[in-house]
Amino acid sequence: NMESGIKKHPNKEIQAAIDFALVYGWTFKLSKGHAFGRLKCGKGHRQHQISVWSTPRNRYNHAKQIVRQVIACEELTR
Repeated sequence: NMESGIKKHPNKEIQAAIDFALVYGWTFKLSKGHAFGRLKCGKGHRQHQISVWSTPRNRYNHAKQIVRQVIACEELTR
């Protein structure tokens, strides 16, 4: 079980986007404060990291934004 010990995001769409990133080798680190955490690609690209917000204005857009970052990273290294 990959998620053991990882705090789940309260929103299921955003949690699904985090899980998607983890499948592609991204790392997730919990944050303190307004950000829920931070995702970073496992390839060391400085441009491919994203803050995951606890309460984004639009959770669907935020989830899509996370997925887009992961796909952009994959396309760069294909």
